[in-house]
Order: sequence, then C-alpha cells, then structure tokens
Amino acid sequence: MSRSKIAVLGTGLMGGPMAANLIGAGFQVTVWNRSAEKTAALTAKGAGLAGSPARAAADADAVIVMLSDGPACEAVLFGSAGAAKAMRKGALLIVMSSIGVDDAEAMAARAHGLGLRWLDAPVSGGTPAAKSGSLSIMVGGQTEDVRAASPILSAMGRIVHIGPAGTGALAKLINQSLVASTLVAVSEALLMAEKGGADLAKVREALLGGFAASKILDLHGQRIIAGDFQPGGPAKYQVKDTRAALNVAGNLGLDLPSLKLADALFSSLVEHGGADLDHSALFLELKRRNGDDLSESALKN
Repeated sequence: MSRSKIAVLGTGLMGGPMAANLIGAGFQVTVWNRSAEKTAALTAKGAGLAGSPARAAADADAVIVMLSDGPACEAVLFGSAGAAKAMRKGALLIVMSSIGVDDAEAMAARAHGLGLRWLDAPVSGGTPAAKSGSLSIMVGGQTEDVRAASPILSAMGRIVHIGPAGTGALAKLINQSLVASTLVAVSEALLMAEKGGADLAKVREALLGGFAASKILDLHGQRIIAGDFQPGGPAKYQVKDTRAALNVAGNLGLDLPSLKLADALFSSLVEHGGADLDHSALFLELKRRNGDDLSESALKN
C-alpha cells in the first residue's frame, strides 16, 4: 500500500509533521489547509496541494483529518466543503483530531451511509512524537478497517485498536483527562519547590528517580523550569478536551472531582490570557492565584 493516495486535511502543529512522515514512508500525499502557507514545507517535500477539501479527497484511498475539534471536522467533511461526499465508496475516512464521543459516533454513521470506511484515531504524544513518528494512536472502528489502515497509521506511530467507532475518541478523552490532572499536580509541586527556595531542576531530577516520575514531569517539568510555553498543545485545546470528557462523565453518571478541578484551572488560564500558550503554562495560572503579578510578556511567551 506504499503508493496509496492519502489526503491530509489540516497541516498545523500536528498534521504537518504527520503528513511529512507519510511522505517519507512513500505515500502519495495531497494536503489542504485553511492557511495555505502552512503547506509550503510539505509541498517542498513532494506533496500535492489541493484548493479545497473536496478536491483533496476526491481520488484518495484514505483521507486523514487533523483539525481543531469535532465541529471543524464535521464542517469540512459533511458541510459545504463536502469532503466526505467527494470521496469514492470504500475509501478510508480517518479522523485523527480530538473529538467528542458523540461527534465520533454521529460522523461514523454518516460516513457509513456514504459507503465509506470510518476510523476515529486520535493521537497522543504532542508535536515531538508527531515529528518522530512515535505517536500513540487510539483507534475506534471495525477490525477489517483498522487492518486496512495499519500501513498508513504505522508511518505515524503505534496503533492500539480500542474497539468500535467512538472508542478511540473515548480513549483520547481519558488520556486528556489524565494529562490535565497530572499537569495540575506537577505544576503545584514545582510551585511549592520554587516558593520553598529549592532548585527546581534538582527537585525534578530527584522526583524522576522515584514513584513520582512521569513523562509529564520529565517533558513539561522541563518546560516549566525553562519558562518555555510555546505551544505544543495549546491550553485552549486542553479545555476543549476536559469539557468533552466532563460531558462523557455526565452521560455515564460519574462524579470526577479531579477532572472538574483540572477543567476549572485550565479554563481560568485561558480566561486570563493563556489560551494560545502550551498547556504546561498552567504553572503561570497557579502563580497568578498565589499572588504573582505576571507580566503580559509571560502570557505571550
């Protein structure tokens, strides 16, 4: 399948490097993005450029969607952009965005109604994993469709088939809930260390050698220490996901206090100017709550 035609709709922070890995794996890739300048690096690598989502999708064996949220995916696929209707019957429609479970199930039903094969296949690992092709890919869909998509998805990361349509989206929301809650804990720990006069780098080094070790402490802890809040995963998207996770929890009759707290803290970060900062900037929100007068430059890092 190495010469299959793949359309990638959305070539931003995540979609861009994911498309680059598909090109590197030998696929014929056509890209579309609302801001065409974000496709320049990919066309330089040999990707085709489509003027619309429908044109990108028309002769593709698989269409990969990596847009901001469920409504954006629905608009491009089933709205006036018409990408799904332009796809040939039997083609794979792979939505890799973080979307709600209800969104995934509804779009899967519409895709099947058009004779398409559907997978919700959101990812975790951020831009470093997108660049290195080592994303964790959580897939919801039929077994035979996952098998057909495996050569494509394997070029971008490690595949785990969770279950039927919608379960990939559910696993991603679970992932995001855990990430959000862990970021709260790491940010609180490093703020306590800072206020107590400890060397943050030494505290992080010590914690990484014990039971408190985590990838978030490793990678985002270093971001916090360096004051590097350039977005890998913007805070506004973290809020989108915690809200979606709370919606699922409500539908299941669950009371999840840690998720509620994380959602409230990230929402406050967004409301106080941190929407486009990396979600590790939650550290700044905790500093603000504890009396630090943050400069405008800190929130625009």
